[in-house]
Amino acid sequence: MTIRRMDNVLIVVDDLDAAIAFFVELGMELEGRSPVEGRWVERVIGLDDVRQEVAMLRTPDGHGRIELAMFHTPKAVSAGPRNAPTNTLGIRRIMFAVEDIEGVVARLRTHGAELVGELADEDNYRLCYVRGPEGIVVGLAEPRG
Repeated sequence: MTIRRMDNVLIVVDDLDAAIAFFVELGMELEGRSPVEGRWVERVIGLDDVRQEVAMLRTPDGHGRIELAMFHTPKAVSAGPRNAPTNTLGIRRIMFAVEDIEGVVARLRTHGAELVGELADEDNYRLCYVRGPEGIVVGLAEPRG
């Protein structure tokens, strides 16, 4: 086997504090936060003069992780509109299994989150997409029954 596991997903943000608060409110745990710079990172990501701050968060079960990065230099560039529709090319959302989906949505609203569509019932799940800080879209799925 070539792949051992998926380690993390990187999200580049302008406001690291707001993004951390959003994911902590969702239930993720902050593992750490630190500056990252130097020739090694420049070689890995193919950019010069890199200075960034990175935060790593993990899901409560310890299996999923999100890396948030805020670039001081070079400044991050926009890949398009923050509120791009769901059918825009590229990574559109990260899905989380949750308990009490309505309670989770209410808590995330205190961090500026908005429903993308509406809360919907499917055979096995209650589902919705929520747009949080930086236009980040998370899917929430509450198992039924």
